[in-house]
Amino acid sequence: MVDDIQNRLAALRSEMRRESIDACILPSTDPHCGEYVPDHWKGREWISGFGGSAGTAVVTMDAAALWTDSRYFIAAAEALRGTEFALMRQGVDGTPTVAEWIGRKLAASGGTEAAIDGMAAPAAYVEALAAGLRRQGGITLRTNLDVLGRIWADRPPLPAAPIVVHPEEYAGETAASKLARIRCRLKAMHVDGMLMSSLDDIAWALNLRGSDVHCNPVFLAYLLLEGDEAWLFTDPRKVGREVWKHLQGIGVENVAYTDIASALTSYSEYNILMDPATTCHTLYKCVRRAEVVAAPSPVEAMKAVKNKTEIEGFRRAMLRDGVAMVRFLRWLRPAVEAGGQTEMSAAAMIESLRGGQELYRGPSFDTIAAYAAHAAIVHYEPSPATDAPLRPEGLLLVDTGGQYLDGTTDITRTIALGPVSDEERRVYTLVLKAHIALSRAVFPSGASGTQIDALAREPLWREGLNYLHGTGHGVGCYLNVHEGPHQIRMEWKPAPLLPGMTVTDEPGIYIEGSFGVRTENTLLIVPHSETEFGRFLAFEPLTLCPIDKEPIVVSMLTDGERRWLDGYHHTVYSRLAPLLADDERRWLADACSPLEFKN
Repeated sequence: MVDDIQNRLAALRSEMRRESIDACILPSTDPHCGEYVPDHWKGREWISGFGGSAGTAVVTMDAAALWTDSRYFIAAAEALRGTEFALMRQGVDGTPTVAEWIGRKLAASGGTEAAIDGMAAPAAYVEALAAGLRRQGGITLRTNLDVLGRIWADRPPLPAAPIVVHPEEYAGETAASKLARIRCRLKAMHVDGMLMSSLDDIAWALNLRGSDVHCNPVFLAYLLLEGDEAWLFTDPRKVGREVWKHLQGIGVENVAYTDIASALTSYSEYNILMDPATTCHTLYKCVRRAEVVAAPSPVEAMKAVKNKTEIEGFRRAMLRDGVAMVRFLRWLRPAVEAGGQTEMSAAAMIESLRGGQELYRGPSFDTIAAYAAHAAIVHYEPSPATDAPLRPEGLLLVDTGGQYLDGTTDITRTIALGPVSDEERRVYTLVLKAHIALSRAVFPSGASGTQIDALAREPLWREGLNYLHGTGHGVGCYLNVHEGPHQIRMEWKPAPLLPGMTVTDEPGIYIEGSFGVRTENTLLIVPHSETEFGRFLAFEPLTLCPIDKEPIVVSMLTDGERRWLDGYHHTVYSRLAPLLADDERRWLADACSPLEFKN
């Protein structure tokens, strides 16, 4: 693999010389600026060998570097070992920005021009990068060059899977109603039209689904609204008769995917809303005749608040997912004690058990089954090269989720496979305290996730511990498992938390080279109370699965924390038991029995 990377870097540098480019930036994004992208646009992974969902590779004539966040520090260091790429740890003091690093390298070489593919990077990112490079001695940024298109000989083609209609019985609202509400929001913003680039926004707005992106039921498309008209730019080969009739019925015309740039150039309304964070730079600059209103799309916030049908769908999906998880947990320890199990076999068992559930359509992300030290790698995924045998000792972290026609699941459990150390027990219990603290929270309506993030971290901070990833993210309804605009994290995210939103609760602690612990439920934001001081909200756990009691140091829990866990387990048992066989119910009854002071 290292030789492949070196050969690719040599080919890239050859094109850079031909084009008089001194630095080439390869981000993780695609023309739709999403977190997860089709293989066709995984150029950063192809050039560097690092496959995480977040990262930026930069190559000069004599150096290469890759920036990524704390979720991937360990995995990226391993992936880059032996290559030219230096790991740049985002968020760590002393780490230069991309522009600063390029400035230093080109100051030494005398270079003056950098390049990025403007079709594969958000307008806001490109503009900020260009400004940063100008401050580094006047370096210019070229945006009209797709150098990978010239050197990636076996580049995967654009996906061409068929689009399907998502039935109203699961969506809970017609596409016509959604489009009318979107137009109403645009009118309130004094905007005549908008371009939608985010694939999950388009799928939600039109009640359509696809399979163009791994684990995400979306399809490659743009949606352009212009007054009372609308155009869906997608490959016509993906549009069958049912979808064509559906689009005709809601007043949407299908146009070729590649015609979007020319359509924007000829856009005729007075103004157009384009979100610079989710619209690629090239398309953002295509509009000539109209004023561009640079603002967040209203669709993301609309999609985040689930309707009654979607909420009930989530609850049904969580029941089926809970059954699969109970069967997995019941199987796990005896199978490990019998021998022959590995991280990959554990992940395969989860997929097999989910596959037998009604309305299951596949994983919502690749399962993380991380044993012992591997669990300290936040986004570790087992592979044949890393697959670790499971032994009847220590901790196994399993982060997994499923896509169902009526909902999307995301759950993490850390399981004791046998005896665990006192330090593992202490950390496990602290993470549980953090999880419970957020799940029990009551907060004013409209508070942001940043304002309550500290509730989860406080039990860990007291012990000098912390985690650098977010505490929670929104979850789509048979859509992307990561959904905004709301998040629960230390970094400022002003999006308000509102009733009907889903969000995860997933604190964790990771001890490099030793072990990792994370406990995660998906939560629903629900009304709590209303007083003279305003309206207050709380969380309802949607996830139904026992939390392993074996590693808990019960004496570290408060009475309130013990009551919460016993109450949660009572709910898990009462909801899942009717769906299980007798022997499975007996196992679940023990797993959900009240805590006892045994340590």
